[in-house]
Amino acid sequence: MALHPQTARFLEQLAGMRALAAEPPSIEESRRVLNLEYPVERRPLPRVADLAVDGPDGPVPVRLYRPEPAGAPLPALVYLHGGGWVLGGLENVDVSCRDLAAEAGCAVLSVDYRLAPEHPFPAAVRDAWAVTEAVAADPGRFGADPARLAVGGDSAGGNLAAVVALLARDRGVDLAHQLLVYPVTDTARDTPSWRDYGSGYGLDGEEMARFMELYRAGADPADPLLAPLRAPDLSGVAPATVVTAEYDILRDEGDAYARRLAAAGVPVAHRCFPGVVHSFFLLPELFDTGAAAREWAVGRLRAAFGTRDVAPA
Repeated sequence: MALHPQTARFLEQLAGMRALAAEPPSIEESRRVLNLEYPVERRPLPRVADLAVDGPDGPVPVRLYRPEPAGAPLPALVYLHGGGWVLGGLENVDVSCRDLAAEAGCAVLSVDYRLAPEHPFPAAVRDAWAVTEAVAADPGRFGADPARLAVGGDSAGGNLAAVVALLARDRGVDLAHQLLVYPVTDTARDTPSWRDYGSGYGLDGEEMARFMELYRAGADPADPLLAPLRAPDLSGVAPATVVTAEYDILRDEGDAYARRLAAAGVPVAHRCFPGVVHSFFLLPELFDTGAAAREWAVGRLRAAFGTRDVAPA
């Protein structure tokens, strides 16, 4: 379909902001701008706590969100933010994690994994796995039910979530679900969506390619822990929800991953939301479609956690 009017307005505003920059900003400047505080309403929750999990290379900061202060263990979602493995952090998904915790009725652990280029692959994978393993091994610390543990993320975080699901299968940690929101699943960058939407649609192809190379840092581009679409076998991974956007360079590889999951016998629901661009899921205040996608994803999580009988179609 044509660009949604809300998408067109968003892209016009984004183009105006980028036109003010004479040259592409440095990583440091991009991080500074991304970390600026914007006047967005944050849902109050009974407990929001900054903690740390022991990782293989040192403490991994996490932020725990609970819609109930105490009581019976809750289902838990380990959430991994986007940003091309180079940008982003806890604050950038704080609003979304609060909403997911409240609406899905689960504890959410947002992971402040290490970023490239200071910490290239596989540092982020090691941090993401360390937190997931910690919740499975010591659920009482987080008020979590280890039998109802899921992993999720958006963009580069969706890549990490898919990778964690592969590791969980191979290392004997049972996951109830994986929520993959416009995930990076490959390193080839040769799909029609990369070709058609690499400029002017929010997520810039050249910038994303640069970030991917900073993260990869010479690693084998076919390594499944970098490109889960290239894993030889996807059978046995956690059931999945895959969200993609029509006007997104990552659309085709997300679609392809959903198809491969289904072909491997993994229960998967996939929706490509029309008329929208990358980041729409995290901006329901700007995109009505983002609110609809969030509602669908929450329903899928609730079904996976057993707090709802049937997932929405």
